[in-house]
Amino acid sequence: MLTTAQVIARFTGGPRTGVFTDGSCSGNPGPGGWGVVYAVNGVVVAQEFGAEPHTTNNRMEFTAMIHGLRMLGPAEEMDVYTDSQLVVNTLTQWAKGWERNGWKRRDGEVKNLDLVQEAYTLAQERPKARILWIKAHDGSLWNEYADSLATAYMRAEV
Repeated sequence: MLTTAQVIARFTGGPRTGVFTDGSCSGNPGPGGWGVVYAVNGVVVAQEFGAEPHTTNNRMEFTAMIHGLRMLGPAEEMDVYTDSQLVVNTLTQWAKGWERNGWKRRDGEVKNLDLVQEAYTLAQERPKARILWIKAHDGSLWNEYADSLATAYMRAEV
C-alpha cells in the first residue's frame, strides 16, 4: 500500500482532471476506508478520506462517491471516476427504476439503500457530472491516489 507521495512519484497515466473516488475494506465485512481526490490539470484541488471500523467494500465505494459528488457544485461539469462497476451501474442505470418501484428490485431489497439513495440524489442534483468507470490498478495517477487515500486507515502515513 503506497502513500500518496509514493503514488505521485510512481504514476503518471490516466485523466489529469476529474473527481476520483475509491473504497476499500480489509475483510468484507471488516474495517474499511474511502478516499476522494479532485484534480484539475494534474493539480489537487481537494481531497477527503475516512474510515469505518466495521463495513463492507461496497459501502465504502458508495461513501467515496457521495463525498466526491459533494465536492461539485450543482451546475459544475466534471467527470467523476470510480473503479466500482456496481456504483456506476447503480447510479447511471438501475437507481431510476428502483426509485420508480418504491426502492425495490425485482428480486428483493436494494442493498445499502441509505447510501444508494443519497448518492443517486446527489447525482441527480448534479446533471453535468458524468459518472464513469475507470480500471483499477492500471497506473492511472489519480485513481491510484484515491486508492491510497482509501487505504490510509491501514498506514501511519497518508
